[in-house]
Amino acid sequence: MEISASAAAASTAAAPGPANSKPVIPTPVLLLAMLRVSNRVSDLIISPGSLPHVEVSGELVPVKIPGLQHLTPDDTRRISQELIGSNKQALATLREQGSCDISYSLPGQTRFRVNIFAQRGSYAVVMRVIPGGIPSFGELKLPPQVAEIASLRTGVVLVTGPTGSGKSSTMAAILDRINETQAYHIITIEDPIEFLHRQKRSIIHQRELHSDTPSFSLALRAALRQAPKVILVGEMRDKETIEIALEAAETGHLVLSTLHTIDAAKTVERIVGVFPMAEQNIIRARLAKSFRYIVSQRLIPLKDGGGRIAGIEILKSTVRTREYMERGEQEGKTLLDAMRDGDTEGMQHFDGEIEKLIRAGRIDIEVGLAYATNPGNLRLLLADLSEGEPSKTARTTTMAARAEQAGRDPALEVEP
Repeated sequence: MEISASAAAASTAAAPGPANSKPVIPTPVLLLAMLRVSNRVSDLIISPGSLPHVEVSGELVPVKIPGLQHLTPDDTRRISQELIGSNKQALATLREQGSCDISYSLPGQTRFRVNIFAQRGSYAVVMRVIPGGIPSFGELKLPPQVAEIASLRTGVVLVTGPTGSGKSSTMAAILDRINETQAYHIITIEDPIEFLHRQKRSIIHQRELHSDTPSFSLALRAALRQAPKVILVGEMRDKETIEIALEAAETGHLVLSTLHTIDAAKTVERIVGVFPMAEQNIIRARLAKSFRYIVSQRLIPLKDGGGRIAGIEILKSTVRTREYMERGEQEGKTLLDAMRDGDTEGMQHFDGEIEKLIRAGRIDIEVGLAYATNPGNLRLLLADLSEGEPSKTARTTTMAARAEQAGRDPALEVEP
């Protein structure tokens, strides 16, 4: 199989072609070696001009393989070709748009969500590791009120956060809880399919973008005629998808989806901002009536270097939050104010949860402040802890030493 870039653009990357004549490490062998670096590998990064890298607890670690000084453009081209295989749709998307999303599996080992993209005349690959099983609420340490989502009948539930914050895992845990406790027909629309759900009490149909449907909006429109109780949309990407999702919620469906937003307030702004100014008041009113939960999360490095912990913000539908969402936030009447005052109703906000983690000794003060929504206010709340804390310079030096050590350790024997 040969993938050629457009001849019209000199800057377009040369696409994967025939493999090198020199001995090469088979792609599955290389991936397994990268996974052996740690049991906390979240991403694999394959880039020309450098060693393979893995991300462990938020830090990149090079994988030193005897006989491999660095990956060449031919190496990454070959790896891209092997990952794509016979997927013609991905092939066309890569050629026409410069990147493509696919899923890939090592039989009996693990699955990956893969993005292949053109850069500086060659190809690079980023692979997100998908856990073998569906994580439980306990494993993810989710607040107990998140489990209440599984008992909802209608409405919109959004799980938000930046890339790599664990949105897919949280969504999979929620869907699995519904699958265990409710006898529903569930349809998912994903890009690509990550967690594979087997049927328990519910019947689940999982559709993948491009291979099963050309777009989220078309699949979501079709789902309204397929008698589901629950619809999971991988991502709210565009105006049409948001409109149909709201329509589905208004007509008695439970709609679960994700957005790449940093907190609950920004999520509302993002959804409303997709629409023209003349339609925004109507969308605010529809969203206020339809939403049930907005769960936002950030993964924060632990103090002992033993991984990351999720800081979670929860906005719940109440009379107050619906009013603020519909009328727009004002001084003293913000969604953050509602979450600060709504702990008895199951709500919580990032800075409050970060403060608890700092006081419990789980994370460093400076790290917590870096992830806070309002670092200045949080620093004032933590004034009583400031004395006796190691200096920022000392902590930075320690973290740098850890990172250097992590970079030295991996040295894996890989036999081509």
